[in-house]
Amino acid sequence: MRSLPHIVRTERIAPATIEFDADGVAHAPAFGDRYHPRAGALAQAEHVFLRGNGLPARWAGRRRFVVLETGFGLGHNFLATWAAWRNDPARCERLHVVSVELHPPRRDDLVAAHRALPSAVTPLAHALHAAWPVLTGDLHRLAFDDGRVELLLALGDAARWLRRLQLQADALFLDGFAPERNAAMWSPALFGALPALCAEGATAATWSVARAVRDGLAAAGFDVHTAPGFADKREMTTARFAPRHALRPAARRQAAVPGARDALVIGGGIAGACSAAALAAQGLTVTVLDAAAGPAAGASGNAAGLLRGLVTRDDGPHGRWHRAAALQAQRLFGPWVAHGAVPGQLGGLLHLGDDDASVQALAAPWPADYVQALSARDATARAGVALARPAWLFPQGGWVSPAALVRQVLATRGIHWRGGVPVRALRRHGDRWQALDAAGTVLADAQLLVLATGAALGALAPAGCARWWPLAVSRGQVTQIPAHLVAREGGAAVRPALPLARSGYVIPLPDGGLLCGATQAGDDLDADLRPADHAHNLAVWQRLTGQPAGAGSIDATTAAALPGRVGWRTHTDDRLPLVGPVPASALAQFGAASASASSPEAALLAAARRERWAQPARVPREPGLFVLGALGSRGLTSAALGAQVLAALVCDTPLPVDTDLLDAVDAARHVARAVRRLPR
Repeated sequence: MRSLPHIVRTERIAPATIEFDADGVAHAPAFGDRYHPRAGALAQAEHVFLRGNGLPARWAGRRRFVVLETGFGLGHNFLATWAAWRNDPARCERLHVVSVELHPPRRDDLVAAHRALPSAVTPLAHALHAAWPVLTGDLHRLAFDDGRVELLLALGDAARWLRRLQLQADALFLDGFAPERNAAMWSPALFGALPALCAEGATAATWSVARAVRDGLAAAGFDVHTAPGFADKREMTTARFAPRHALRPAARRQAAVPGARDALVIGGGIAGACSAAALAAQGLTVTVLDAAAGPAAGASGNAAGLLRGLVTRDDGPHGRWHRAAALQAQRLFGPWVAHGAVPGQLGGLLHLGDDDASVQALAAPWPADYVQALSARDATARAGVALARPAWLFPQGGWVSPAALVRQVLATRGIHWRGGVPVRALRRHGDRWQALDAAGTVLADAQLLVLATGAALGALAPAGCARWWPLAVSRGQVTQIPAHLVAREGGAAVRPALPLARSGYVIPLPDGGLLCGATQAGDDLDADLRPADHAHNLAVWQRLTGQPAGAGSIDATTAAALPGRVGWRTHTDDRLPLVGPVPASALAQFGAASASASSPEAALLAAARRERWAQPARVPREPGLFVLGALGSRGLTSAALGAQVLAALVCDTPLPVDTDLLDAVDAARHVARAVRRLPR
């Protein structure tokens, strides 16, 4: 057996071991402690965490309110907060709860823990159970009440996560097992991470009055007080954030437009549609402009597209992004597919591997509801066709109709579609962005603008902004094989029951036909279908379904006349998307700075070092101008998460990815790389 390269595993999540006593109270035997007092979890949540933080009064009339919780536990604090928000006529428009949990409960344990909840809270608990995520060490975004309530669940070590989150909390729920039983939850490292995550005037509350807790809060810049405790605890701790020095937000956060009410999105494909929906979910009125008369006229118009996760040897940014993106896309799009609103099938996808050892090794860190390692025999049984290789089964992966999905997403309330409107230029006018036609006439304007134009990204961005985007465009042709041509060769099935992928793909369509593809050709703008490309895609079908080379009843003449489609994918050199505020146009001169000592180049060079532009977060940005693009061949998978990251950056709400992953997809990351290459 060949040796495997070293595999660096991300934090593996061990679900909680939970025992219930005769009274139904949940215990954690690993910590020798109860999850909540016998007097009641909801009652404790209301007394300690809500009243201790001055809620619900403090969120009254606000547009957004952010809660950070250090231990999700069994979710009672979240449910109590959500219920209080629902019952408050003066509630904030949107409630964001970010909660960290090292040992999350399994769904069955969560259901059991909530059986005795009062009837008023039961529907909320059921919604939480239905949305409960795959237990991977990622940030999981769960949305409720039409997106007005958001739970960001960070699975893993709390101190580690608090260094990687990006948010401004208005209230802190400091929860966890007792300090003497779980000291890591109350460590100096955890308290030291809090100042960067707190808004001005943030409050904190906890049931504990341990010295380590009070000293930790004081050292982090909080004024600490005691208040009457709950049940058998005489006192509890409350605090207010009062730092001596305010932290200056980095340039990336300064680009936010938290008070924006309207937005323009240029581009009507999957990136533009998801961007518009994410912004509309934050309460903005969004207009989508596209040169085509209808949506999904570009690469998003194929008959089907894959939606899948990824496993990699090092679990670097590429693997982490596509795993998080796949989980989020499946969570958002799955109900539409299940209810027939969008054609598709998300009941499994097989990605063929090399050998059993490597397939098993890459699947080992992950829960079975994310990915499973199958032998060639087991993969054959699932696919219904002869597979010569083992495979990774992504149980929630599959395919959807991109065009139908785009139309469904664009039906979100607050989105206005305008097709047949070619945008030729952009202009900043006062505090608004304008989209112009070829004659310079204003087509539309808004406080913020999102570029989601695929291959036209570089051409449409204002001069200098896109200089740092190493974009490449590749032509791809897909082939559709009608049902009557999908035959059995020598008694062997050639139509898989699940989508198959490996250097190409085969997707079984509902009408009995297949979609195969896709070719890749760089610097090729030919829109005509090519017989040679059809032949290539037929060979992919034969290879993936175990047919001998050259097999098949489709002769060359029939193959050349097959239906298909040509589209273009845009990607970057690192195969990760461009997300977020656009680099400032003034940075166009920066390329010459390292070779020139004259002004203004020298000033830019000095600023790059002084302001630490080697960190993407610090690179200057164009105010109110954002991008979601270069999604490459995984646009269906990446678009939803990319759009939610973009909306969070626009509105200055908690980010649904950690800061390392945000840096990896930042639209200014190539500027930071150039600065890091400068001579010292």
